[in-house]
Amino acid sequence: MEKIAIISDIHGNLPALEAVHHDIERRGITRIFCLGDLVGKGPSSAEVVDLTRLTCEAVVQGNWDLGITMPQELPAGLWQQQSLGDERLAYLKQLPFSIDVMLSGKHIRLFHASAQSVFHRLKREASKNERLAMFENTEMTGTPHDGTEPDIVGYGDIHIPYMLTLSNPSERGELSAGDGKRSLLLNEDSVQSTSPSKMESSGSLGQRSASAGDRSGSLGQRSASAGDRSGSLGQRSASAGDRSGLLLFNVGSVGVPYDGIPQACYCVIEGESDPSVQAGVALQFVRVPYDMKRAVQMAYDAQMPDSRRYELEITTGLVHLDV
Repeated sequence: MEKIAIISDIHGNLPALEAVHHDIERRGITRIFCLGDLVGKGPSSAEVVDLTRLTCEAVVQGNWDLGITMPQELPAGLWQQQSLGDERLAYLKQLPFSIDVMLSGKHIRLFHASAQSVFHRLKREASKNERLAMFENTEMTGTPHDGTEPDIVGYGDIHIPYMLTLSNPSERGELSAGDGKRSLLLNEDSVQSTSPSKMESSGSLGQRSASAGDRSGSLGQRSASAGDRSGSLGQRSASAGDRSGLLLFNVGSVGVPYDGIPQACYCVIEGESDPSVQAGVALQFVRVPYDMKRAVQMAYDAQMPDSRRYELEITTGLVHLDV
């Protein structure tokens, strides 16, 4: 069985990232994917970029990663740009939009915020249609040569981990005649908590980087290659009748969680590495304590703008806008 650790939204919190890497190593996991927002909020954006480049097999671009490469006016943005330097800013600007990988015969797609843009946010309470749009092939994600769409989608951005399934009514004869689009129903009973226990898949608050606005930019990138081990997406059927359901999950935040739990959060996804093997896929949420006092002290020692807001957010696990 193949295990992949998925991390996201580190936001310059080096102690949290180090604790997560230690936990991943203890579990014997060697493959790590990062879903963006390496920088901002915390004082160690440069160190986080360097460590992520060294340890992650694939990294996609987040809204802060793209936004910090744009002209800045606010003190926090200018401070972060200066601490990163030109070479790291160039690295962040060229990051790809999404990752496609195969596990247990399932097509898994990972990106930062949505299939439309790094700045297009999907909140946990989004509508059914908004959730279904996460599974579409778009100009940003690209389209596999056989036109198939993902069975499983994971994203970051909102700093709130969750998992839910979307069931396929065509298997129950509920697809409207002449409806050329996939019509799916949300199974609200499938919403899962972020317990550390494994959950088998058998069946909004994060602000944009200073001055980034709603400009998504022209990334000029498509899906990142997850390595030769990901297999070909064309090795499974595109027939809707072969799909037993879709799975959508948010990986949460390593550095600045917003679910009221002030611990680093990441996910582990597990399945058969041979893409032709139809087997179970497991998704696990992991919470990791870390040296929060050190993280806070690092911000004040660096005289980082907005240090007080950063302190409040990482110690409470909640967003603070009016500081």
